[in-house]
Formats: sequence, structure tokens, C-alpha cells
Amino acid sequence: MSEETMRRRATVHDVARAAGVSLATVDRVLNGRPGVRAATAEKVEQAIAELGFARDLNASLMARARDLSVVFFIPDGSNEFMDSLAEAVHRRSPLALADRIHLDLRRVRALDAATLAESLNQLAPRECDCAVIVSSDEPEVLAAIDAAQRRGIAVMTLVSDLPGSARRNFIGIDNIAAGRTAASLMGRFLPQGGKVAVVAGSLHLRDHAERLDGFRAALATEFPALEIIGPLEGHDERTETAQIITALLAEHADLGGLYNLGAGNAGLVSALEASGRSGNLRVIAHELSAPTRAGLLHGAIDVVLDQNPDGEIREAIAAARALALDASRTAITDPIEIGIFLRDNLR
Repeated sequence: MSEETMRRRATVHDVARAAGVSLATVDRVLNGRPGVRAATAEKVEQAIAELGFARDLNASLMARARDLSVVFFIPDGSNEFMDSLAEAVHRRSPLALADRIHLDLRRVRALDAATLAESLNQLAPRECDCAVIVSSDEPEVLAAIDAAQRRGIAVMTLVSDLPGSARRNFIGIDNIAAGRTAASLMGRFLPQGGKVAVVAGSLHLRDHAERLDGFRAALATEFPALEIIGPLEGHDERTETAQIITALLAEHADLGGLYNLGAGNAGLVSALEASGRSGNLRVIAHELSAPTRAGLLHGAIDVVLDQNPDGEIREAIAAARALALDASRTAITDPIEIGIFLRDNLR
């Protein structure tokens, strides 16, 4: 038997023998439970590293007295992309349940940090192993994540990251790269330069702020002849976004392009069509939903950058499972790729 094969097959018994400790001590270290001296925990971790021990998550799941519980907190409202995430949770629930993972979907008011923080604070470790949240960067949410982590509940961020918190993992696209991609496309659409309006949902959302940073940086470096108007915040609401687009079109008759880096795309499309300028502006939006699909088909939108909500939920479930069953390790997930859709390649 090769050394590599032996390393792959290392068990908790091997770890205990190598570290000179009991199986109970190894179990405490693997699950991040108290009662182990720092020097002893270091011995166990060194043995794990030397043996190349990888925990069998299937066996760990079978040994549990109850199913894993993963709670998703998805914003409510008129954001079609959030609805897509919620639908993906519903769609994957039966498959997850077959693997003894219970998914609980809770819709919370969009951009309501206080309610989300309160909901996180009410989670009990005996009822929830992992919480997956979509949130703005607010102090009360960061504090609630830290508190949940201390109670033994792993928290992951979805779509928009909170790297300053105790969150265990982030599932989403590289939003700076998404903004740069939008800038690269817009620069090629408008080689002569001109005005480009930018609409965001909320710059308190890190994903929106990062998209804006990427967009600005790429335009400044590669397409300095393009002038940015905004950003203006539509709070991801279709009515508010429509009002902003209508006002922009009235104020800037020479507007050449429009980048909506948030949601509210139903309002974007309706405002463009009502203005009579649909198809005369170069428009880039995010997330392939019913409104953006219609916008592509009718020519109101040129490009949609998509982050695959079903893929994100799939990766979130896999990461939650890994974190809940092996608290000592970092969950490794496949990256979420940025999809680029035009009318010509709609699936």
C-alpha cells in the first residue's frame, strides 16, 4: 500500500494514536467543542495534518442523532433574483432531505438589518446548524453573526459578502470582476465615449459597492472618454428604479449607456419602453430573470450578467454540510462563474 493511499485512509483512531490522546479528545477538537487544552488541541491538529486525515462527512451525518438544519434568510420584496434564490431553496429541499439535511427558508424585509439581526439572535444551536444570509454591511448584523458563531451556529454569506464578520464562508461571484466586465462591455459598445448612467440598489450592500468599484476602475483605466452619471440608488424596487430611469432619460438627452448593477429590472425595462428610447441606449443589467429575459428579447437590454441562483444554493448547501459536520475545516466550494447573456444565447 502506498504512502499516499495510507494518508487518504487515515481514521480518527490513527489521529488519536499519533497525538497520544483519546478518541473523545479528537472528537472535541474536530467539532470545535470546549474542554481541550491548547497544547493538546495543537497535538491533534498536527497529527491531522501529518496523516492527511479527511473526515468522512457521510459517516458523521449518519452518526448524528438528528438531521442537519440549514436556515436561509432571503430578502423579500420585488427583487426577482431573490425570488429565484428562494425558488432554488424550495426546489432543492427534497434532495437535501434525502441526505438528512433540512432546509428552512425565511423571507425577511429587504435591507432591514434590525429584523435580520433579531432573527439570527433567535436561532438556537439545537435547532440550527448553519444560517445562510443575504445582508447589507450593518453593525447589528455583524454583531449577530459573531454571537451566532459563539453559540455554535455557522453563518455563511450569500451573494453579498461580510468579510469583517465571523462568517465562515461566502458563496457568490467576484463582484469586482462583474463590474469590470460591465465596464469592458460598455466601453466596446460606446467607443466614441459619452455619458453612462449607473443605478445601484444600495451601496450598503457590498456586492453593489464592489461592482461599482470595478466598473469605475476599469472605465478610468481603459475607457476614460466615458463619463459616469450617478450612481443613483433604487433600493432594488421596480417602482423606484423606474422613476430614477425616467428622470435620467429626461435630464440627459445625450445619455449613451446605462448600467443597472442592482435589481428592479422590471422598472428599468418599463421606463425604457415608455420613453421611446428602448434600443437606442446600450444597457447592461444583472441576473437573468423574467424582466431581464424580456428586456433582452425586446432589445431594451443588451447584456445580462448572471450568477446562477440554483448553483449558488447548491454550493451553499454543500458548504453548510461541510461546516456543520467538521467545524475545524474551511468549506471548499466551486466558484460561481459570471454568465454573460445576450439575446442570441438565451437558454
